[in-house]
Amino acid sequence: MGYVEALRKLVGHRPLIFVGAVVIIVDEQGRLLLQQRRVPYGKWGLPGGLMELGESTEETARREVFEETNLKVGKLHLINVYSGANQFIKAENGDEFYVVTIAYYTNEVHGELIADKEEAIQFRYVTPEEIPDDMVKSHRRMLNDFFKMKNT
Repeated sequence: MGYVEALRKLVGHRPLIFVGAVVIIVDEQGRLLLQQRRVPYGKWGLPGGLMELGESTEETARREVFEETNLKVGKLHLINVYSGANQFIKAENGDEFYVVTIAYYTNEVHGELIADKEEAIQFRYVTPEEIPDDMVKSHRRMLNDFFKMKNT
């Protein structure tokens, strides 16, 4: 049982604060790796997840990418830290939480892409013009910030 599951057994559905990390992975052609998620079902987003006890945010980003994609990432570059009222989530099971999310990007990736079928329906590299409309709203904001940063 992971940290989040153990904590939920103690506090039920009450609002909690969690820290997470996501990674925008850019391939040699400038395409972005997106994940069609199982939760929320069918929505597109970035690989990433919640921090476990004792991890740095970089370690969280690397572990989550590896667990979800089988890919190992190299150097991580900070995009931004996202927090506040607009980071509130109410899960389908009633769990409530605020997430402080650290977004990174990298173009250093090694390994063979293998999707973790428990977390993802599929992964796909897309050009910026091909980004689906049906995205996790906070991840769309992170991508927009990434594009602004790369264009300045």
